Amino acid sequence: MEVIEMSNAPLPDTGLLGASEKLGTLAAQHAAEADASRTLSPEIVDGLREAGFARHFVSARWGGREGTFGELTQGVLNVSRGCASTGWCASLLAASSRYAAHLPEAGHEELWGSSPDTCLVTGLVPMGKAEQVDGGHRVTGRWDYISGVDFADWALLCASIPGDPAPELRFFTLPRGSFEVLRTWDCAGMRATGSHTVIVDDVFVPAHLSFARADMEAGRSAWSTQPTHNIPFPAFGGLTFIAPAVGAAEGALKAAAAVLRGKRVLEATQVDLVRASAKIDTSRFLVEQNARVIDERTFAPALLARNQRNAAFAAEQVTEALSGLLSATGTRGMSESGALQRFWRDINAAASHVALRYDITRAAANYANALFEES
Repeated sequence: MEVIEMSNAPLPDTGLLGASEKLGTLAAQHAAEADASRTLSPEIVDGLREAGFARHFVSARWGGREGTFGELTQGVLNVSRGCASTGWCASLLAASSRYAAHLPEAGHEELWGSSPDTCLVTGLVPMGKAEQVDGGHRVTGRWDYISGVDFADWALLCASIPGDPAPELRFFTLPRGSFEVLRTWDCAGMRATGSHTVIVDDVFVPAHLSFARADMEAGRSAWSTQPTHNIPFPAFGGLTFIAPAVGAAEGALKAAAAVLRGKRVLEATQVDLVRASAKIDTSRFLVEQNARVIDERTFAPALLARNQRNAAFAAEQVTEALSGLLSATGTRGMSESGALQRFWRDINAAASHVALRYDITRAAANYANALFEES
């Protein structure tokens, strides 16, 4: 099996890295308020736009940055160290714009013709139904867990169209105002992601605002030759969700060290702290490895399977690391006025995402089969 070595090449700088560091600092200052209010403040939402997460994968002809996954990953890590919910929304904003690049050219113009900073959110699970009509489709359905919908300009939603022998799955792009938002998100962690429910009731979507899910999964775009618009879904799916959790774990490590600083620390506590730090570092290295596979376009089946494994394993590692940090800090770490307990809740919520499950993503089966083929 091919091994990709660690690269020391500098990341291309579109401005995201510096902007994300500033946003991470600001997000940390607002994190407790965001957790309590279950929403990101207008200042943080403006910061997400200004940092360039929405435009990161948008084509340059529309004013976008045509950025890399390596740079995006570092930007998400920077923000998530301050606030996991803000980092989560940053990651999904970029991913949603990348999905929408599969739209026909007229769809690109409608989304980004006036601004590359259009905020899109995505419902990946086909929870709705669509009917083909003259000029497009009529869409109806209910989509749960649509992160960032509170400030979204558009929603990109997957629905099924009856067919023989099997239904066709397509994405449909709907502007704000054409769908209803039910404030259903009540999770104990990632509270400020605003992952509410979207309701669509028999809305017409023109053909230029729709594309086949099969194109997204295979990584083929008929309307863009930009490399980041032509990537198979298994390569990057888990990265979108694990990068915020890893960044938050790095923030948690810093918070734990602050709790213990100046205290008498037993050797057992030191062991807990150091083990947790190693698990967090391991997770970050795996996440960075995934980004390199994507940017270098090494889409061999074994490496796609490894990307899935890396994401699932990193999710395990960061949750175990947080348990170690709580063991090290004791009741001080669970103080409601402190950041550590918030990171603990956020990371456990993020790591429960279906995209980070060995079984649902077939990460275990796919990578095991790759190992068998190499033996």
